[in-house]
Amino acid sequence: MSNANLRKQCHTFFSSSAPRTAAQDFSAMAAWCEAHDIQHDSYGEGQLIQDFENKVAALLGFEAACFVITGTMAQTIALRVACQDKNNRLVALHPTAHILRHESSNYQLLDHFKVLQVGSPFRPWTADDLKAVPDRLGAALYELPMREIGGQLPAWEQLQALKEYCREKNIHLHMDGARLWEAAAGYGQPLASVAAGFDSAYVSLYKGLGGLGGAMLLGKRDFIGRAAEWMKRMGGNLYQRSPYVVAAAMQFDEKLARMPAYLQRTRELYQLLARYPHWQVNPRQPHCNMLHLYFPVEREAANAARDQLAREHGVWLFGRASDAALPQQSYIEWYVGEALLALSDQQVIAALDQFQALLAPA
Repeated sequence: MSNANLRKQCHTFFSSSAPRTAAQDFSAMAAWCEAHDIQHDSYGEGQLIQDFENKVAALLGFEAACFVITGTMAQTIALRVACQDKNNRLVALHPTAHILRHESSNYQLLDHFKVLQVGSPFRPWTADDLKAVPDRLGAALYELPMREIGGQLPAWEQLQALKEYCREKNIHLHMDGARLWEAAAGYGQPLASVAAGFDSAYVSLYKGLGGLGGAMLLGKRDFIGRAAEWMKRMGGNLYQRSPYVVAAAMQFDEKLARMPAYLQRTRELYQLLARYPHWQVNPRQPHCNMLHLYFPVEREAANAARDQLAREHGVWLFGRASDAALPQQSYIEWYVGEALLALSDQQVIAALDQFQALLAPA
């Protein structure tokens, strides 16, 4: 049985939210559109999309925002335009940046810009890491939080120092804010305070928000206007963007209001995980409502135990286990959202005890 079919048969989920059918999503979207007299846009022109772009821009403290079909496109465009403005194609990236890990070297093969890796791959980088670079930089990308290292955030003071250094050195500072909503809750700061000091930002309309896809690129009005032209050049000028905007806008306020509760549930989860001394969490204390959990077994064993737990108990614990740096070790990612809010501590412990028993033979 495939993982997808096995997951469908489960009744209890740990990471993110329980899966929904297309019919459920489309029904909810249709009801919201009916209640709010929503009309389709035409190539991004229309009250729905423009009102939502303005809303997100105001919330984050930017002059303008533009819907982009993917975060990959949004960030490639943002850095390309930034480098053109600075007449410098060198961009500083953390070694775990999405552009390096998941985008098939598009920046290199499509000749968008050049990359210099900065900082340790195991912790957030700081202004001191940039100061150690002798090269002049056109732009720097900072991810908040850093997904590939368990959702870590730099200390608030470190983030402010980084912003100040980039401003002093005339480096365009771009935020990979795919999970900015979660980062703001982790800092206990308004979204605009986190975004202040960044020259541009990308935010996801589905990660954490439960939308169908899509992203927003934010910055100064002139910057966004030039970025929108590049979006057309790269094939992102969709005829109608309303389905993606509706799916995000209809639950946007509610989801943002839930972020503190997700963070609190993450803190409670950390306390429960202390019952399992052979498992390790990264980061050691919650930075936001996501984490990596390490098991003392190979990933094949962890995935096999996950499947057995699903078959025998109807619990879907995680998407997949990945190889860790050390032998006989693997790790998983948890996003703490509605699914874990719905489970009591007793239910969480029962499922983890069952999973631990299945891991024991490995």
